[in-house]
Amino acid sequence: MAQSHCINSPTTLAGKLSLRANSPFVSPRLLKTSISSKFNSRKFCSMVISASSSPSTVSGGPLKSLLLDNSERKNELMDAIKISLSNCLSETHLDSAVPGLHSKTRGKVRDIYDGGDYLALVTTDRQSAFDRVLASIPFKGQVLNETSLWWFNQTQHIIPNAVVSSPDRNVTIAKKCSVFPVEFVVRGYVTGSTDTSLWTVYQKGVRNYCGNALPDGMVKNQKLAANILTPTTKAADHDVPITPEEIIRSGLMSESDYIEASKAALSLFEYGQRIAREHGLILVDTKYEFGKGSDGAVLLIDEVHTPDSSRYWIADSYEDRFQKGLEPENIDKEFLRLWFKDNCNPYEDEVLPEAPEELVSELSWRYIFLYETITKSKFELPSTKEPIHDRIASNVSHALSSLL
Repeated sequence: MAQSHCINSPTTLAGKLSLRANSPFVSPRLLKTSISSKFNSRKFCSMVISASSSPSTVSGGPLKSLLLDNSERKNELMDAIKISLSNCLSETHLDSAVPGLHSKTRGKVRDIYDGGDYLALVTTDRQSAFDRVLASIPFKGQVLNETSLWWFNQTQHIIPNAVVSSPDRNVTIAKKCSVFPVEFVVRGYVTGSTDTSLWTVYQKGVRNYCGNALPDGMVKNQKLAANILTPTTKAADHDVPITPEEIIRSGLMSESDYIEASKAALSLFEYGQRIAREHGLILVDTKYEFGKGSDGAVLLIDEVHTPDSSRYWIADSYEDRFQKGLEPENIDKEFLRLWFKDNCNPYEDEVLPEAPEELVSELSWRYIFLYETITKSKFELPSTKEPIHDRIASNVSHALSSLL
């Protein structure tokens, strides 16, 4: 029997979300994370991974097309990636190193520092999925920050954003604003592996998801007839789907703010899909966050079209692989999600296996590959002469002093 899927009663959620509704720019998600230094060898053996084709087992076949065309660039970067495996930016402590930063909020990926009228958002190398941190990925923080900055700049014609400056490769200085406690998830395909993914709920018989009617007979990775918006919000420590009516009725957003943000989300996604397609990629789905500035303007915040917040597939192999029932070639974190689902229960296991170095290195390369493919810019490896934390502290200190 077809089902409808939505969250619990608005009154319950309003109580759970009171803190997030008043949070600054990037909403904090304080989670306890357990990453084991050991992993179950039997589970690891269930997926043989090599440095050159680690995700091929996950995606159902050998890599080709854009990824293969860039094998020379991959070889250039892989030595630096492997050297940096033990030197990732997993934690920062700018509140004790930079004058003017008063407090720190540790998110799953970003460390957020309060600088009065501004926030210093430091994107670390922490890798999250399943509402917890799974590993640290070399250069990931820099890739996410620089990818978002590129998209923020490219999408100002759709909606203004909160970015003030970027004094460091891993840092964005942003206007402080009130964050709407809603994530605007936009989807173009029936896919995914998490509890809130469209394919997961579709398999369970859900045919009305966040106010969207879904037809029977769809299969995994199939393109939707039109892009849909499936908002989520926070309950305790995980995302839950919510309908537009529930968002407004529970007071999470006003009707006018919701309409403005939802229209912007769909326009951003359509624009992102067009740019991705021009570069040989498919933007499959993504999430956006919005806030309200001191002047009442709705602003785009957090991150835009990164491989953390989005799924990307290789365009020229999608149709052939779909017809054969194979997973698309992906250049986001999906194959890391799938590895953990194959080797543990990432939602319930207190201690998780450690991701294999080959998988971590491959993900680092794919993040860099996405940045270079979308922006048509060469990723600049950071200098190793200065400790990364010292570099960030110095750059943030100079940036904040110029704003005061």
